[in-house]
Amino acid sequence: MKSATRHAIDLAGFEAKFRVGPDPWDTFTARDEAIKRQCILRALGDGPIARILELGSGNGSNSQALARRALKLQTCDGSASATRLTRQALADAPHAHAWHIALPAPLPGHRYEAVVIAELLYYLAPRAMQRLAKDVANALAPGARLVLAHHQIEFPDNRQRTADIHDRFINALARRATPIRRSRNQRWRVDAYGVA
Repeated sequence: MKSATRHAIDLAGFEAKFRVGPDPWDTFTARDEAIKRQCILRALGDGPIARILELGSGNGSNSQALARRALKLQTCDGSASATRLTRQALADAPHAHAWHIALPAPLPGHRYEAVVIAELLYYLAPRAMQRLAKDVANALAPGARLVLAHHQIEFPDNRQRTADIHDRFINALARRATPIRRSRNQRWRVDAYGVA
């Protein structure tokens, strides 16, 4: 049996999707996405967090929830339309800022007490993901929390297989990362790590 041909989506493809509509994957309205978002918030632990960095913010559906947990939130996305949508989603959060940054690239701001990466890593080529891991390692404050949330089903438009994407990223991080919490269902997985 032949495997499906992979046609990796690039930034132009994401830009086209967000130009067609503000919620191409129903992340604001789908029940499963709301459950995953709650798992991401629980993965951050209790209480407010001084500084959170969100990579791959998309339309800002997770960003709104993260803004309620952060004293300062920085988000970024490589699509200009997605960044605009995130800014709209965060319009009532003056402590939050959305950057248009195509990753991997230098990350905004200072060190962070938490970094959240959702539905991004398998769209990066392996070398790009390794570079991003080094950038994230430098951005994490000692004792910070790293939250990874990705689908576990395979898509024909990602650059890397979804299986074990979190493990591959943690191996590339080159910092000690201790698993703290895991939530999963048949479609996705949310993992939290404490980073020394």
